[in-house]
Order: sequence, then structure tokens, then C-alpha cells
Amino acid sequence: MPVTKEEILEKIAEQRVQFINLQFTDIVGIIKNVTIPVSQIHQALDHGVWFDGSSIEGFARIAESDMYLVPDLNTYAVIPWESTGDYITARFICDVFTPDDQPFAGDPRHVLKRTLAQAAELGFIYNTGPELEFFLFKPGPNGELVPIPHDAAGYFDVSTDYATHIRRQMVASLQTFGIKVEASHHEVAIGQHEIDFEYGDALTMADHTVTFRTVLKAIAQLNGLHATFMPKPIAGINGSGMHVHQSLSSIVTGRNEFHDHETNNLSVLAQHFTAGLLDHALGMTAVLAPLVNSYKRLVPGYEAPIYVSWGRTNRSALVRIPRISAGRSNQATRIELRCPDPSANPYLAFSVMLAAGLDGIKRKLMPPPSAEEDLYHVDPIARGLKTLPVSLGEALEELKRDSVIQEALGEHIYERYIEAKTQEWDAYRRHVSQWELDRYLPIY
Repeated sequence: MPVTKEEILEKIAEQRVQFINLQFTDIVGIIKNVTIPVSQIHQALDHGVWFDGSSIEGFARIAESDMYLVPDLNTYAVIPWESTGDYITARFICDVFTPDDQPFAGDPRHVLKRTLAQAAELGFIYNTGPELEFFLFKPGPNGELVPIPHDAAGYFDVSTDYATHIRRQMVASLQTFGIKVEASHHEVAIGQHEIDFEYGDALTMADHTVTFRTVLKAIAQLNGLHATFMPKPIAGINGSGMHVHQSLSSIVTGRNEFHDHETNNLSVLAQHFTAGLLDHALGMTAVLAPLVNSYKRLVPGYEAPIYVSWGRTNRSALVRIPRISAGRSNQATRIELRCPDPSANPYLAFSVMLAAGLDGIKRKLMPPPSAEEDLYHVDPIARGLKTLPVSLGEALEELKRDSVIQEALGEHIYERYIEAKTQEWDAYRRHVSQWELDRYLPIY
């Protein structure tokens, strides 16, 4: 049930809140914040809060800078680490509007809402379940930020996992934001972890994802550590992914439309959706893997996909069909896309994935035969497998060729995203790294 204004005001009074953080994200997914005293909450809920959008990445130019924030009442929560002593702070996630009271085309949350509305017109609710991996690093000898893993543990280890108590603090804080955590554990690489939260509708999951990143960074800092969602902070070990489980359910019946109730297998609709993801995989990679560093994760040998393929048990495939426990197939049938990483803007990432899947449904595309072998040891040419972009520059060129993904982003965000990421790629191309100096300076 939607929360009412009266219920929110009652909670604020009961919890003795003094300050309200109004949060939103720029086009690359960085959380921005405007703080108001609680005395301004009636004004904020009735009329929004104005701010200057010209200083936000990808938002607006100076001549068109005035915008206002409208709090989403369903996202209200007290921020535990900012609520000690006499100062209690709560937050809302907000939508961005223009002076003529229209949703701002450059607001990533609006972009996802727009694509979700297209799915709703077809009778579907889009559900996602992102799995975010992250690293915990210790400070350097002089307190500097360096990639020194907090422990030397491995996958599901216990005795050498020094972060068990820290993950528990993270889980407890996540739950104060209404995020239902399913499990937490140490990941494959040293210093690497994963906390999984409950599957749900894509807008809620995108909100949870940006909250998740903020919470984990805050709790890590309270413990003298740094949490990072950088995809590949250390060479030679696994990077961090954001595998996204997804399905469509019926608006009318609530039934999972990815499950074939007659054959107990993947439905034809799910196969169309999968084929759409594969067809647009190259075009949406720049959104799903948005950093120069992302492409150092998408290499052979570290459980990250590099070929456009799908499989039922194959973790080297781009799209995987997870195994389902007996008796749960009706609810749990889903597909998993494995190329996104946790640096992606979740609003834009979910939007382009949904647009790709819906395009597969509209065109009735069918996926090629599944690839169940280890794709790191096959001849991609002989198998006819396309390869994901190997750099951000190549991914941006693929995005420029994919009109479906461009339309999912909208003209405003597409143009500014290309501009921002091209600048990032150009800066990287021109940089002379320490690796180059060490390798070439003594020889040439």
C-alpha cells in the first residue's frame, strides 16, 4: 500500500527527526543530496524543493538549470549512522521535475519509470534481483586509499574471514531501510564480499541498489575500512560483478510469465526476452559496464562473460538460467545477465535490459542453441559467437549503433552519457601509465 503524507509526518514526529536528506542520482549513478531542516518538510512534500541542476553530471546547462525535487514517500527511512545524539536524519529518494511541472528527461529514475510503463502497456511487471559484489580495503601505512584487502579469505570461508561482524552491521543497517537481505558471504577473491537482497519490482530494486552502495560505504568507514564497487581494483584476481536476475510477471494475475506451466520449463516469452538481451548485448554494454576499468573485469578466466551466449548451467555464459529448487519453479523461474558490474547506474541499467528484452518479445526473436561448455576454452569463430566490447571506447561505438538502447535512455541522457563517457575514454587513452614506463622506458 502507498504511504500517505499524514503517515510520513506522524513517523517524523515520533522519531524526532531534525533533518531530511533529499536524494537523487546523476546520469552515472552517483548519489546527490540536498538537506533540509524538518521545519521545511511540509513545503517539500507539498511543493518540492528547488535546486540548481547545472552543476550535476549530465543534467542541464546553466540556461536551463532550475529544477525541483519531489520526495517519493515510499522511500522514507531514518539514516542510522547520521542519527546519533540529538541529531536524527531521515531520507527520501526523489524524482526530478522541471519548472513546468514535467518529469525531467535527464533523471535516471524517470528513465526507468518510462520503460516500466512500456512493459505495463504490454501487461507486464518487470522484476529484478541484483547481486552486488564489493571489496573491503584497509588504509595504507599513512592512511592513504590503496587496494590492500582486509583479509585473505576465499569463497564462503569462515576462519580467515575477518569481515563477518562488519557484514552483519551492514545487513542490520540495510534492514532499517526496508531492504530484506537473503544472505551474505565472502566471495572468491581476497577481501571480496557479497550481500544479496530480496527480488522485487525493478524500481524498488534500483532504489535499493543505490541505497545499498551508500550503506556499505558508510558502515565500512565506521570500521576504518573502505568499501569499493570498482569492478577490477586488483589485477590477477576476480573482479566484482552485479549479476541481475530478472523476470516478467502478469499485471492481472501476478503469475511469473517466464515459467511455462505446461512443460515446467522456460516459457516462449522468456526465450524471446533472452534473445532480445543477446541481440542488444553489445549496444547496452557501455551502460552495464560503464567504466574504463569495467573491461579489465570482462576478460577470460575470472568468471565474467566475454561471449554473447546463454546456457542453463554455464557460468561463463552471458545469460544463465539458474537452477530452481523443486516446487518453486512457478515463482522462481528467471534469467540472469552476468555482464553488469556494480558501478553501473541501476536505473539506466534496468531500463536498457528491459528495453532489450521487450524488443525480443515484440520481434519474437529466439535464442541460438545454448552453450553449456566452458566458453573460455572454445573457438568463438567456429561457434559463431560474438564477443563483448573489449574497451569502453568500443562499447560506446556499439551504443551509437543501437537505436533501441538509445531510445530506452532517451535523447537527453543518451547525448550526455556519450559526451561524459567519451571524455573519460579520451582521458584514459592519453594517460601514460606506470606499467608503460616500467615496460618501455628502460628499453626504447
